[in-house]
Amino acid sequence: MNGVVKQLTVISGKGGTGKTTVLASFAALAEDKVMADCDVDAANLHLVLTPTVVESGDFYGAQIAVRDAKLCQQSGECERYCRFDAITTTDIDELACEGCGMCVVACPNGALRLETVSCGQWYLSETDYGPMAHARLSPAAESSGRLVTMVRQKAEDTAAERGLALVLIDGAPGIGCTAAAALADVDMALVVTEPTLSGIHDMERVVELSGHFGVPVTVLINKADLNAENTRRIRDYCVENQFELLGELPYDESVTEAMAHQVPLVEYRDGPVTEGIRQAWSRLSQMLSA
Repeated sequence: MNGVVKQLTVISGKGGTGKTTVLASFAALAEDKVMADCDVDAANLHLVLTPTVVESGDFYGAQIAVRDAKLCQQSGECERYCRFDAITTTDIDELACEGCGMCVVACPNGALRLETVSCGQWYLSETDYGPMAHARLSPAAESSGRLVTMVRQKAEDTAAERGLALVLIDGAPGIGCTAAAALADVDMALVVTEPTLSGIHDMERVVELSGHFGVPVTVLINKADLNAENTRRIRDYCVENQFELLGELPYDESVTEAMAHQVPLVEYRDGPVTEGIRQAWSRLSQMLSA
């Protein structure tokens, strides 16, 4: 790929469209690449690629209020000013605390301070298909976008160190901060959608997000045979917006069977879906090399 590290993010407007299935197969088909699972709220690429962790660490992101009991006079000002009902004169609810610092300002005795806390873990792993950066956000933890940025940086550093040409990013569904952090400054976005009303609506939203970052978009329709009319609507949408439609994959139970066996679909069984993914990757690799 011309000696330049390219980045491809596979995204979807909603969960369950087959995004991770496609990305895992790309990992098996592509050469000289590193994978990055940036769906940190519900990471599942590791379930297919079965990585072996070689390096890990804590991710410190959000701040929470901490009380010095020796200084506290229980004035109640912290409880009065907290918008999130996270603090009383005796307790602090760490899950409810947003780290805004209002209680610190309000306390007349200087008994409160903000401390940065661990919000999750990051990992660098080896798989049968190459290195992989991934992470796990702690339940109800904040700073998911920053953790995605860290995962991407780990993947980019690995690519630079090993002379790899491609970063394959499994983005989060939706248009929230994790999806945005996975899209910023990549070379191309592949939107995996399905022919349902929610699939079409959410595809349009994530396309708008990609446009905000100036990222070129391609589209892949999964389970295209479930609703011919909605599939036609997606085709028309791609034509109207000049997006390349990489393929239309039929519904196939072997997809879930491959996941159960923890292998990428393209290595599990040949068939229309496998062939469609192979053709999609062939076209994508040409586009990334242009």
